[in-house]
Amino acid sequence: MTQNFASAGVYLIQTFFGLYTFLVMLRFLMQVARADYYNPISQGIVKLTDPAIRPLRKLFPTVYGVDLATLCLAFLVQLAAIMIIMALYGYAFFALNYVAWVLLGLFAIIFKIYFFALLVSVVASWIAPASNHPALSLVYQLIEPICAPARKLLPPMGGIDFSIILVFVFINLIDSYLVIQPLSVFLGVPRGLILGL
Repeated sequence: MTQNFASAGVYLIQTFFGLYTFLVMLRFLMQVARADYYNPISQGIVKLTDPAIRPLRKLFPTVYGVDLATLCLAFLVQLAAIMIIMALYGYAFFALNYVAWVLLGLFAIIFKIYFFALLVSVVASWIAPASNHPALSLVYQLIEPICAPARKLLPPMGGIDFSIILVFVFINLIDSYLVIQPLSVFLGVPRGLILGL
């Protein structure tokens, strides 16, 4: 029975902390892409994350356009989740390798956001190519910084943008074969512990 309560607690922590980390990293990538701040979805993400980010801005300013306060919040939320989950399973409340797990997890979340944003953009280009829905506008703005360099290598042919295929291949190489999954095995990250891994 105690094990069931621990598992339920882990599930809730992974769900809520994971979703919040996802939103914080999405906000960070929106800032990197200079997405439309007045988009209603952007506004919703800002409202959900701003109360926690605002106090951190006093300690971590923006440096060369990188919002350190947002990254710091994502790091702290992810670290807190890992510490609580590991403690619930009877492991040490804090260990140095948790820091490496968090950094890898944040990196993995970035790639997952881009992967799903690309997927949405491809599906939307078939289903609703002329749509100006705020969600699709945000998706297109989000993926533009990673699609623009690929478009230089592989320009659109016959009105079809094949550069997205290059980006998908690159993301899958980094995620599955070259960096994220190999590092998660090397660092001993428990499977399913972190969103994105």
